[in-house]
Amino acid sequence: MIMKIYYALPAAAISAILLLSGCNAGDKNANQGASVNNAATVNNTANSAAASNSNEDDFKQAIDQYREYVIQQCDAFVTETAKFTAAMKDGDLETAKSLYAPARMYYERIEPIAEALGDLDPNIDARDGDVDSSEWRGFHKLEQALWENNTTAGQEDIADQLLSDAKLLRAKVETVDIDASLLVTGAVELLNEVSTSKVTGEEERYSHTDLYDFAANVEGAKKIYELLEPQLKAKDAELSKNISERFSALEQELAPFKQGDGYVSYEQLQDQDVRKLSQNLDALAEPLSQMGTLLGV
Repeated sequence: MIMKIYYALPAAAISAILLLSGCNAGDKNANQGASVNNAATVNNTANSAAASNSNEDDFKQAIDQYREYVIQQCDAFVTETAKFTAAMKDGDLETAKSLYAPARMYYERIEPIAEALGDLDPNIDARDGDVDSSEWRGFHKLEQALWENNTTAGQEDIADQLLSDAKLLRAKVETVDIDASLLVTGAVELLNEVSTSKVTGEEERYSHTDLYDFAANVEGAKKIYELLEPQLKAKDAELSKNISERFSALEQELAPFKQGDGYVSYEQLQDQDVRKLSQNLDALAEPLSQMGTLLGV
């Protein structure tokens, strides 16, 4: 027969055991709570990522089509800039003047992309005073030589650098990150460009070819709107219609100033002409600015 021996534990020892048991249970509950919270955080992050990916998937076709459009514009930009800079280097003043504004239009349509690529925009498009005088180069440097100084002399290096920058832009657009947000902000920025410098006549201060830039900026913004139009119509057909009508009204206001394949000198516009263009521009900018919020980008 096995005898069972019982020992009496002191009260203090019993209390200690109970206290430890309670702590272990508390730690276990705390760990379980932390695990639940961590799991919830992971799930929320995953859900957000999935929503973001789903949102980007909704705009994939528009993004792909816009990249194709940008590449097409860049190809033409390089070709036309090569013709312009060749005329500069050949000393052909009148040919260089005739090629200046048309070449710039390809750039102006896709300017938000260039602005996303570091120094390319100021290198190509800075005006006198935008950068340090020692760093000033690009189109407007050559514009000053052609119209203010009435010469092509001494501009060979500037012409070569401009063509090199145009080719670099073309190379970089192959891999630039384009998302739906860039499309929407790009369209708004293009109209801001028009209102801050083109409609005021400040952009082309020597050549007064501002209407070429004006038209190109509007065309670039309209292209983005057209690519996003199916999604916008699904969300708010009335807003989409309003934007479309505003683009048409602005184009109609600009039409009388066309001259052949180009536009008249900005100096030919009267105060009321500028005022009407500004009013139509503002009327378009307001609904266009709502597009991003409505589309959730």
